[in-house]
Amino acid sequence: MKGRPGSGADIGTPGRTRDILRRHGFTVRKSLGQNFLTDGNILGKIVDAADLDKTKGVLEIGPGLGALTERLAEAAGRVAAIEIDGRLLPILREALAPYPNVELVHADVLKTDLHGLWERVFAGCSEVSVAANLPYYITTPILMKLLEERLPFRHIVVMVQKEVAERLAASPGGKDYGSLSVAVQYYCEPEFVCAVPAGVFIPAPQVDSAVIRLTRRADPPVRVTDERRLFRVVHAAFAQRRKTLANNLSALAGRDRKGELEDLLRRIGIDPGRRGETLSLAEFAALSEALGSAGLLPLPVG
Repeated sequence: MKGRPGSGADIGTPGRTRDILRRHGFTVRKSLGQNFLTDGNILGKIVDAADLDKTKGVLEIGPGLGALTERLAEAAGRVAAIEIDGRLLPILREALAPYPNVELVHADVLKTDLHGLWERVFAGCSEVSVAANLPYYITTPILMKLLEERLPFRHIVVMVQKEVAERLAASPGGKDYGSLSVAVQYYCEPEFVCAVPAGVFIPAPQVDSAVIRLTRRADPPVRVTDERRLFRVVHAAFAQRRKTLANNLSALAGRDRKGELEDLLRRIGIDPGRRGETLSLAEFAALSEALGSAGLLPLPVG
């Protein structure tokens, strides 16, 4: 693809990025996690992983200077780009002027009615995916909003801190496996796309990054009576990683019921001395159901 003023191929380079920042007098705000990707090959990998064509839509979170947005606009039928920083809007409007299929939304994604946006922008699209270079300080809240609100996305393709990507895809038994791993894998199948060195951003972050693709499951891999109970159990199990499962869960069930809890764990084939990081999603589901049936972990009212 040949570069032209404002094109994704042109913007996604260090020189062009610095020129835009200088021309607009834009000062990066660390508080917003602003690090602009300047590697065209990685931009291409994000777009390819989103598996787009002109019948499909894509939601971008945090378009920044618009380098990824332009690539998405060239690949997809409809693009909605949500940007919280109003100072970036003039830059984005200039960059995205050639693309009538892009709708720029000035908003905080965590406070946005995404279902309403979905219905308004993506009506008629065969499917919709999410693509983003997420601010690292709010990666988890954004991902959990996308998952818990049951948005009908096909893929979420995101640039995140490398250690977060490792947690998202982690298997039981390792140091990276935690409550985020369980929650994401309940809703999605994670796939590592590529590692991204710090040097391909302006400014360079203090950590390396990675692109990961989450493909939404048609149905969760386990069946539970109530997801709220499942995730209360998961969070409790990882509350203090060095503590045993029985000790962590007794904080929920009540210290005076620890004996009952240990007996229940043994009945379903889980050693009370195990730690939460060793349990599979299927074991967490079985534990959640058993706790509910035994009345050891009633759901909160409301």
